[in-house]
Amino acid sequence: MVRVAVIGAGAIGGTLAAWLAQTHDVTVCARSSLGNLEVETPEGLIRAAPHIITDPAFATQADWVLCTTKTYDCDAAAAWLPRLMGPTTRLAVIQNGVEQRERFPQVPAQRTVPVIIDLPAERSAPGRMIQRRNGTIHVPEGEAGEALVALFADTPIDAQTTPDFTTAAWRKLAINCSGIVSALTLRPAEVANDPGVAEVMRVLVRECIAVGRAEGADLKDGLADKVVEWTTRAHPQSVNSLHADFAAGRMSEVDARNMVIVRRGAKHGIDTPMNRALASLLIAASTRN
Repeated sequence: MVRVAVIGAGAIGGTLAAWLAQTHDVTVCARSSLGNLEVETPEGLIRAAPHIITDPAFATQADWVLCTTKTYDCDAAAAWLPRLMGPTTRLAVIQNGVEQRERFPQVPAQRTVPVIIDLPAERSAPGRMIQRRNGTIHVPEGEAGEALVALFADTPIDAQTTPDFTTAAWRKLAINCSGIVSALTLRPAEVANDPGVAEVMRVLVRECIAVGRAEGADLKDGLADKVVEWTTRAHPQSVNSLHADFAAGRMSEVDARNMVIVRRGAKHGIDTPMNRALASLLIAASTRN
């Protein structure tokens, strides 16, 4: 039985932990104590009773460590690693953005697996999650990626390796970067029906496409129009995490979703004024909290 440690007990961490605990030895590293996990899934309700620890001093070595925290909580997540990571332990970084490996430099790159996840899930209460659909996981090709895919073999989550992870990661970022318009307007997905807002979204995505191509991603020009189209087809009251965090007065992942485009663009001499402007506005507005 594989020993898995999941850092973070939010919607993604809790859902993954519950599924993996059906067949593996799972420990959840959380801020506060939890009871059993319950997830309402498309297959019905599942329950799990993983080990729950709240102090890194009580952590023990695992075969796999899954970091599912928000990107701004990486320092807190890293506090768990000294006792969780053994000489062969692998770290899966399940976070937004394109800088997963860079966030944990203390772990050798060959034992770090960046993960793109599409798993609509919400936490309704501590230890209680609602999983909207089964979702997907994509990881780079190679031995480590294949081992992570095998970890999810007994779950309904479709885990796959991809030969072009760079393109997959930047494509996901192109989708995510446009969500800042919802945060700034405090309007859900329906805001994309406004022609002016839709054009702002296109510019955000086009900037991401330009930088992604410089980083080696194969992104098509039509992706900007598709992102707007996909957003208008979403449930009109759908709220992305950037919007939800900003509205609740929490820290947001604007650095991983927009400012990274600005930073990587500057490295290649590509100006990204729309991402820079909207990210700056959101950061400034967040100071009220």
